[in-house]
Amino acid sequence: MSNNKKTPILDRPFFAWSIAGLILFSVVTFSIETLPGLSSMTRAFLYYSEMVVVGLFSIEYLCRIYTSPQRLRFIFSFYGLVDLLAILPFYLGFFFDLRSLRLVRLLRLLRILKLARYNLAILRFVRAMYLAKEELVIFTIASFVLLFLAAVGIYHFENEAQPEVFRSIFDALWWAVATLTTVGYGDIYPITGGGRLFTFGILMVGLGMIAVPTGIIASSLSDVRRQLEQERRQEELHKENDRSTEWEVGQE
Repeated sequence: MSNNKKTPILDRPFFAWSIAGLILFSVVTFSIETLPGLSSMTRAFLYYSEMVVVGLFSIEYLCRIYTSPQRLRFIFSFYGLVDLLAILPFYLGFFFDLRSLRLVRLLRLLRILKLARYNLAILRFVRAMYLAKEELVIFTIASFVLLFLAAVGIYHFENEAQPEVFRSIFDALWWAVATLTTVGYGDIYPITGGGRLFTFGILMVGLGMIAVPTGIIASSLSDVRRQLEQERRQEELHKENDRSTEWEVGQE
């Protein structure tokens, strides 16, 4: 049996590349809409282009629901929700003035997430994130704990010297975020010797924090690539066995 017969028609290369092209076209037209001083002809073109794109996306969404063996599960799946959010802002525009609901209009940009369905690299990344989810959860919890401890520490050193800047732990949290992420905006900074020494230590820890999730994800990506390679080899081996079996049957 050929791969085309196994692959759903909407996921075959021609349709996949067509949908990907529509997504990119939609993102470009959305960006053009934000330009000032557009002519009425250009705005009309953008509006009717949006209607065509939404119409095609709506047909694709309905076809996927119709062809899905578990329709309700697809509707509430990640890809099902992304497909719905890709067309929802247009239809909401008939009932609401989206100029006052800018967040809803921005949901159109979620169409770019539809590309994940057709990009093997993104699928591998998602699979790697899933494999490393426990390690990433532990790292995230540890990061929040460290963030709070950093805020408490700088508050202890700087509150008396800068009571108008480090007024509370919550003000110190902003400093902790900017420092641990090594952004260093400079709007809040220590002036005491102890605070500066503490900041140096937090900066060193922040540099290490960046490397940890990178290493976890890189290791997971290597594992996923190895697993996919093994699956590909097994599939090729099964195909060779099937061809050998068919040849032996033909000889008999």
